[in-house]
Amino acid sequence: MSVRVCVLGSGSRGNSTWIATERTHLLVDVGFGRRDTQARLAAVGERLELCDALLVSHEHADHISGLRRLALNLQVPIWINEATRDAIRWDRRIKPFEIFSAGQKFVVGDIEVAPFSIPHDAVEPVAFTLTAQGIKIGVVTDLGFIPELVKHHVHGCHCLVWESNHDIEMLRMGPYPWFVKQRVMSRHGHLSNNATAQFLSEEYDGTAQVLVLAHLSETNNHPEIARMTAQEALGCRSDGSAPELHLASQELPTKVFQF
Repeated sequence: MSVRVCVLGSGSRGNSTWIATERTHLLVDVGFGRRDTQARLAAVGERLELCDALLVSHEHADHISGLRRLALNLQVPIWINEATRDAIRWDRRIKPFEIFSAGQKFVVGDIEVAPFSIPHDAVEPVAFTLTAQGIKIGVVTDLGFIPELVKHHVHGCHCLVWESNHDIEMLRMGPYPWFVKQRVMSRHGHLSNNATAQFLSEEYDGTAQVLVLAHLSETNNHPEIARMTAQEALGCRSDGSAPELHLASQELPTKVFQF
């Protein structure tokens, strides 16, 4: 028995994470088309046709651009909250929907899913923790700050996929229009490397065996800056916790993390 996790890709052009047991296979967000998703899964030895359900965190295009095609192709349930479902223009052939509410757990196969609210500029955005065989996985991106609720939910995660979107100075000096910069830096935007570093050094509980930095901006961040900032923060911890640190990329899947 095992639990497998792979971030198929993460960034402003697409986000999707594969979480699987021997019985159940889930996609958290569907930001890539069917062929791309299939190719990314095949590259790590996984199979799209085994997918049992699609989970949707919010309605932004980088999280749902492949949803229509995969839903029609796979004919599996789409787990989504009501406000997010209503914010998306659907092909009437797509069904069924399974509606969840933030704060209420649900079960898909042998995976227990806990959706919880996050601060982002979408109608009702959520992040997820998923637990199977005693292994807890957190998939937490697209949030402008870190409320106590988020800290509570990610406590005890063995694998944590966590946003480290931008370097503040790169964003300030970069090419984005000022209103976009304001949106990214706002309390309903995205976490900076510094915000993630503060969390890792002061409030992270240190239990994760694997930490994956995700949703890195290709314009306003650099992988080595994000990595070094996180490593320095982890090095400041008094408990000596040292998770295996990885960075998700836009172009390629991560390795498969097996627990």
